[in-house]
Amino acid sequence: MPFTFFTANVVFGPGARAEIPVRAARMGRRCLLVTGSRVERCAWLLDDLVGVMDDVFAVPVGSEPEAAQIEELAHAARERGCDVVVAVGGGSVLDAGKALAALATNTRDVFDYLEVVGRGMPLEYPPLPMIAAPTTAGTGSEVTANAVLLARGQGVKVSLRSPAMIPDLAVVDPELAVSLPPAQTAATGMDALTQLMEAFVSHAANPLTDPLCRDGMTRAARSLRRAVADGTDLQARTDMALASLFSGMALANARLGAVHGFAAPLGAALGAAHGEICAALLPHVMEANIAALRAADPAHPALDRYAEVGLLLMGVRDAMAGVRFVRSLCADLGIRGLRDLGLDEDGVPDAARKAAGASSMRGNPVALDHDRLVSILRRAMGG
Repeated sequence: MPFTFFTANVVFGPGARAEIPVRAARMGRRCLLVTGSRVERCAWLLDDLVGVMDDVFAVPVGSEPEAAQIEELAHAARERGCDVVVAVGGGSVLDAGKALAALATNTRDVFDYLEVVGRGMPLEYPPLPMIAAPTTAGTGSEVTANAVLLARGQGVKVSLRSPAMIPDLAVVDPELAVSLPPAQTAATGMDALTQLMEAFVSHAANPLTDPLCRDGMTRAARSLRRAVADGTDLQARTDMALASLFSGMALANARLGAVHGFAAPLGAALGAAHGEICAALLPHVMEANIAALRAADPAHPALDRYAEVGLLLMGVRDAMAGVRFVRSLCADLGIRGLRDLGLDEDGVPDAARKAAGASSMRGNPVALDHDRLVSILRRAMGG
């Protein structure tokens, strides 16, 4: 079948972060450094950038970058004359960096470019050159073509998307995640596993994304528990960094599915960690998809995909084996249900309605009607 495949240049391995200053200096002279809420955590990088750049403009972003905030920062970056972006942090920080790189050169209102709640216009000009360095192993944002932003007035998280937004360079250093607390390790790792699985069963999967998903799921299955139990286990951290990287490459070139369709409105409504929301939903979406596929077409190729997921995760070529593995993994990692994350019964119908319109839902291997969406949410609420 015809397909395309886009990705960033990648530098991978322990110590790879040392490459960032010299690589950035080759891309520009006035650096916009995007970090988490505490810029001082990037002092190790800031000092080196100051040594090779004419100017470094460091901006912290919160865990939920908002469209209006990003638009203001993009204006400030233009005023400062920034010509290269370096983003170091979790998925939200990297998404903020990608959005800033795009909006620094594309100056329409941000809602002109946003999906779902905006006009979804294509970018007119290439973004600023960008380096992305993740400090978690989950989103794969260092190699994806979109930036998820909170549209507060509309109550949803939506994407600014373009193949041109894939960072020029992804610097993936497993050592940057060693200090990540266990709960965040679990949540981000479950996000990576979800992305690998959704891209694998998506109707847009292709011969280049498939091996990435297979390898990534295998690594996550053997190493996520270990990374949560001992954050200094560098082999486990390396496996999870690769699983996350592969998940980003896969989703950028295939599609996601219902878990991420739900995560967009729920993330905005609940304010809970994206990965934890995905983890709470994953086994229930898997089970609902398998049931819907069997009802629609017992020979549907996605059912064979789910059976292979069972083989990769449990060693048993059975679709429900994968569901059992994920349920057990969530229990071992202490994943909370959606009720504990803030969803109540009154919020279920609206969340289902918004999820149905989310862009990720279009990648799901089978259409899920409103009743099935509601059922998934109720099951994912937990006890």
